[in-house]
Parts: sequence; structure tokens; C-alpha cells
Amino acid sequence: MIIKPRIRGFVCITAHPDGCEAHVKEQIEHVRKNGPVKDGPRKVLVIGASTGYGLATRIAATFGSKADSIGVFFERPPQDGKLGTPGWYNTVAFDKFAREEGVYAGHVNGDAFSNEIRETTIQAVRKHLGQVDLVVYSLASPRRTHPITGETHRSTLKPIGQSFRNKTVDTDKGVVSEVELEPATEKEIEDTVAVMGGEDWEMWIEALHRENLLAPGATSMAYSYIGPDVTWPIYRKGTIGKAKEHLEKTAGKIDALLKMTQGRAFVSVNKAVVTQASSAIPVVPLYISILFKVMKEKKLHEDCIQQITRLFTDQLYNDRALLFDENGLVRIDDWEMKKDVQEEVAALWPKVTTENIEELSDLAEYRKNFLKLFGFGLPGVDYEADTDPQRDLPLLNEG
Repeated sequence: MIIKPRIRGFVCITAHPDGCEAHVKEQIEHVRKNGPVKDGPRKVLVIGASTGYGLATRIAATFGSKADSIGVFFERPPQDGKLGTPGWYNTVAFDKFAREEGVYAGHVNGDAFSNEIRETTIQAVRKHLGQVDLVVYSLASPRRTHPITGETHRSTLKPIGQSFRNKTVDTDKGVVSEVELEPATEKEIEDTVAVMGGEDWEMWIEALHRENLLAPGATSMAYSYIGPDVTWPIYRKGTIGKAKEHLEKTAGKIDALLKMTQGRAFVSVNKAVVTQASSAIPVVPLYISILFKVMKEKKLHEDCIQQITRLFTDQLYNDRALLFDENGLVRIDDWEMKKDVQEEVAALWPKVTTENIEELSDLAEYRKNFLKLFGFGLPGVDYEADTDPQRDLPLLNEG
């Protein structure tokens, strides 16, 4: 079939397998260009490994350190002529390139919140990796069925305490408008923390520790975001922010556990990038579009793979030390949060309208990054060619 992008709201419902492969290859080439990572990870588990920062971290470890890895994700494979999800095609491509690199790459597809997938992954780690020296927690899910209570929690994107009104943009149509969100209920706050907080990360680490699958000196990290004042009511001071606070507090508990074997755990605060998750948050796409313009002009622009490569080479490995802020967080959003960058973004924010958005922001770059998530707009891909959507992937939880 000939595959074209079909966008509904903030989601593209099609994905191009050859484009996803080209996107993965582009990220691999960036890692290789930066050279090998000294004393990098050797055995890696990535929970949430098929898109965004999780995929970028797996790529950085595999092609910067020749690390063997297992990735856990929840993606829909192609079936009966229907397209798979971009995360599925990303992982098919990653598997291909990892094999060419001569490193082990195992894949578990299923609900990472479930005891079943956790147990399957633990058995796979024991069999194929022995022990892991890096565990990355990078799940992004709108819901979680609790493995103990059986209750299904659903996250919400809402402010807390009072309603919130500000600008947003329809990234497809380029229309700037105002959005108003009502404050979250206590139940919605609790549910969002249950889905996006640190409880599940802690469950994974405790299970790996219990089974003696964490190597001495092992590192575990999760990802978070803080952002500027303009997004705080909906993000940092909203329901998601409460979940991130819980995640960050959990990092301290996991760090204490890992320190028993000279290990460590931390949360890395990353910059705003275009992901499937961030595109769903009101206000954030407009902020990112303006941010891209400012950071590109200052030659500071980074996507996921540039961020993670910098984390690996400048802080995590290469005989470097992690740099923590006053709250115990590693900040690789430092370029985004530079005073001059934020001052320019803040100056542009009130001026942006539907009529001038192309001039005052880089909405074109936002759209380009958004489509790349689904395998579209990559150089070297013939999007007019007939493409077989069926791409198979060996899974550790099958057969």
C-alpha cells in the first residue's frame, strides 16, 4: 500500500515502516558521530523503549557503548493488512540495526504495569543479560491497571485549585486560540499520580533487586519535565506535576536501595520536545513552537537523541559526574531554561496570533518533528512507493 499521514486531533493514525526505519537510522548516526562512550553501560533494560526518550536512550546505549539490551513496550503490530504503530516499526528497525552491530536486543511487548509482563521480563533478563547495569524507566501511558488492586486509573491533564485559561495552537491548522480547563478533582489527581508517578518504577526495581538481577554499581533513571512559568499551571502545578513530584520523591527511595551495592538512581529533567505525549497537552505545542525558533537561532536546539547523547557523554559516563540541582535533579533542560532563551520566549508569547504564528514561532519545525514520530518527512524515503506494512519482530513473550 501507499502510506500517507492521516492526522486526527493530536495523533497521526498512520505510520510508515520505511520512514520509521530512516528515523531510527538518523538517531543512530548521531550517536556514532559523537563517538564511543567510555565506560558506558553494557547490559540495559529500558521500560518504555519504543518511542521518544526511551527509544533514544536504548539507541545511545547500544550504538555508543555496544550494550546488550531488553526493551519493554506496548505496541500494536501490523495485522491483516493493517498498519502497526510507529513504536512497533521503530523497534523492528532498531532490532535490525542492533543485529548488524552484533549486540543482543530482546523485546517484550505488553502492559509493563502488569505482573505478567514484569515476570516475563525478569526471566528474560536472567536468561539473556544475567544482570543489568542500567535500568531506564520511560513509560508514557494514559492509564494503568494496578497489579495488586486491579483498579484501572486514568490520568488527566488539568490544573489544580482553579481553572486555567491561556493560548494554545491547533498545530494542524495553525489556529491560535484560548483554551480553558477546569480544575481537577482529588480523585483525578490521585489517578494521575497512580499512572504517572513513581510506584511502578519502584516495583520494577524492587523486583529486579529481589531476583539479584541488578549489577553492583547499577544505575536507574527516569525522565521528567519542569518547564517555564507559562506551562506551570497545566503542567508542573497541575495533575501531571503532582505525578512528577511523586516520581522524583520515589527516586530517592530507589537511590537508597541501590546505594547498598554502590548503585544510584535519579531523575533527569529533559527539555521540551515533540512527542506523542507532549502534543496532547494544551498550551505546550505553542510553547514548543516558539522555543524551537529561539533555540535554533541560538544554535541550542536539541531533539531526544541529542539530549540523551549529551546526558551520556557529559554527565553519566566518560569519566564525568552527574550534576544535581538543589532539589537533587539532573538538569539537561539547562539550555532550554537559560535566562536569555526564556526571556525571548516570554517576549514572543503575548504577540503570537493566528496571523503571525509562522513568523514568530517555528511551527513548521514542530510539524516536521511531529510527522517524523510516525515515519513521515524523512529524506531518502519514497513515500509514493508501494510499501508492505507487514514487519515482523521476534518477541521474548511469544513462543
